[in-house]
Amino acid sequence: MGQYILVPIIFFGLIILISSFFVVKQQTAAIVERFGKFQSIRQSGLQLKIPLVDRIAGKMSLKIQQLDVIIETKTLDDVFVRLKVSVQYKVIKDKVYDAFYKLDYPHDQITSYVFDVVRAEVPKMKLDDVFVKKDDIALAVKAELNDAMSDYGFDIIKTLVTDIDPDAQVKAAMNRINAADREKTAAQFEGDAARILIVEKAKAEAESKRLQGQGIADQRREIARGLEESVEVLNKVGINSQEASALIVVTQHYDTLQSIGQETNSNLILLPNSPQAGSTMLNDMVASFTASNQIGEAMKNADKNKKNNE
Repeated sequence: MGQYILVPIIFFGLIILISSFFVVKQQTAAIVERFGKFQSIRQSGLQLKIPLVDRIAGKMSLKIQQLDVIIETKTLDDVFVRLKVSVQYKVIKDKVYDAFYKLDYPHDQITSYVFDVVRAEVPKMKLDDVFVKKDDIALAVKAELNDAMSDYGFDIIKTLVTDIDPDAQVKAAMNRINAADREKTAAQFEGDAARILIVEKAKAEAESKRLQGQGIADQRREIARGLEESVEVLNKVGINSQEASALIVVTQHYDTLQSIGQETNSNLILLPNSPQAGSTMLNDMVASFTASNQIGEAMKNADKNKKNNE
């Protein structure tokens, strides 16, 4: 009979002995209470407590944790925008007591501070400045949280503004503005390119005309020089200037006819092109030369008479 009573006692004793030991994981802190009152904080490893007297009130992770907070607020230019702020924090190892007993819901506390800071900073900025100065917003949130949460045993590692999402209509309008600006810039570049092309084309045409005029002038100068040399050669053999000029004209006339006749596809007809026509042209030229000489002599005589009378 005594043996049957001894077995349950031994079994109960083993259970009590086993329950007096517990294990705390790495980067974790366990809070031990005795009869409902704080007793101690146990770190990682195998720990011992008094059975039926001590109990584990809770455990807190010492790892870095992240809380994502989404806030909707209005900017200085009356644009509603949604911001996603990521807060990275951890429990301070030496302040596990404060973190466990002073706050019931640390996530709600952190969220409240994030809302308060963001809704105080963003309304001071225009929408474009919110995108540019998102790091300033994050720093402001971090500074406010550090001041507030350090008393509760929490250390704010970093805050990040990970997303800025304006209203859909605002985003569409911004895209249209951006597209219009790009089209305006493209049109300006196209206009500049067309203007440069026109200017360069005009310069090229002007240069072409200048060179063409210079070529014609050089050609006529060489023709005149050739005629002058031809007249000098004919004068040496006893032919006067008028006869030499007439001979040159007739020669050029027949050279032109010969050049035209060499073209197989030429449809040009010269009227008149008989020798009599050349003779007529020669007579007209001689008459014009004679008349011009007479007019020149008359003008010289008139000038002499005028000087004598004075």
